[in-house]
Amino acid sequence: MPPSFVHRITKYDPADRDERGHYTGTEDTVSDHGPVEAAYLAAVAAFAEASGIDRLEIREPAVTGFVHFGGEAPVEGHGLGELFPADLTGYHDGAKVSLPVALELVRAMLRDQGAWCRLEAGDAFTVHVGWDQYVYVGSDRPCPDAVTRTRELGLFAEPLTVSPYAAEFDETEEVETADEYFWTRVRMTLHSRQSALLEEAYVRNAARWHRLTPKNLAAVRAGLGPRALLTIWPDLVPDVGAVLAALPEEGAVEFVWETQDGTISHTVVDDTEYQWLAALVADARAACALPLDLDERRPLHRAALPDSDGVPRARW
Repeated sequence: MPPSFVHRITKYDPADRDERGHYTGTEDTVSDHGPVEAAYLAAVAAFAEASGIDRLEIREPAVTGFVHFGGEAPVEGHGLGELFPADLTGYHDGAKVSLPVALELVRAMLRDQGAWCRLEAGDAFTVHVGWDQYVYVGSDRPCPDAVTRTRELGLFAEPLTVSPYAAEFDETEEVETADEYFWTRVRMTLHSRQSALLEEAYVRNAARWHRLTPKNLAAVRAGLGPRALLTIWPDLVPDVGAVLAALPEEGAVEFVWETQDGTISHTVVDDTEYQWLAALVADARAACALPLDLDERRPLHRAALPDSDGVPRARW
């Protein structure tokens, strides 16, 4: 259940809204990277402290995909470069972070440069950052002192029934659990095919790729990220030229290839970029093209990793 007391924190004066609630004032819709941004963080901290929260859990972490809709230009590291290493170790669903780190995540989301996640402390406290500098804080306590502090900071804390970014509003699909039965079926697939391709989505819009064989399955499995979404595809094709020749005349695909040193890369390309793609993968030793349309994507297997206690908690 979501927290009972929800406030929308913004820099937008409610007096400057029309009859439909749309803001009509002059405040900018991007972060100032300065005192107003700092006020947002101080307000979130005030609500967290009033709720007795000093640690939060990262839920549904995401980074910029092949299309970026943010108000600011994407940056290297998705705005997370000061918080996590380049491979985003530690930025995963279920990761626990201190309040100072959580506030830095809020800063990254306010800057809208690529990263997004929910921040939760069970049913007791939530922080959601929406478009245009809207922040939604939920608590199991009314937090009147935090509301006062927010006003002192020059921001507005308006009570709501529920955050529009609550997980309950997500349209999540039913995903199988990557339990021992799943891995038994993967082993059977490898026994018949000898090899396959594993897409490991460790956060939304980011994936690592692995070529699976009966010999390396255990090692690859041991290195998978927490709560990752695993998709098993037919293996890459050694005839890269044939894969390029079979690309659709129109539309976009996800192209996956293996370089001579064994690195597997992927990119999304449309029909206007095929010449560039051919040059990019000229030395590739294997490749495949996967459709982007969900109705056309037919993997061999798909499942999400459970936690160490066997319980699936990821909301893919």
